[in-house]
Amino acid sequence: MKGLMAAVTTLMLVWDDHVKRDQRGSVTTEHVLWAVAVIAIVGLVVAAVKTFVEIQAGKIN
Repeated sequence: MKGLMAAVTTLMLVWDDHVKRDQRGSVTTEHVLWAVAVIAIVGLVVAAVKTFVEIQAGKIN
């Protein structure tokens, strides 16, 4: 009986540690996804401004 309780306790500690690691990793994943989204938005803005400037420069000639 003591062996079973020790095994269950060990499994609970391992599971708790695994869950804590997963939560910490999820914050990192969230930060990476936000960074990718911000980079994509900045890329779209840069492309829009570049296109606008090129169109306006074409009207000058």
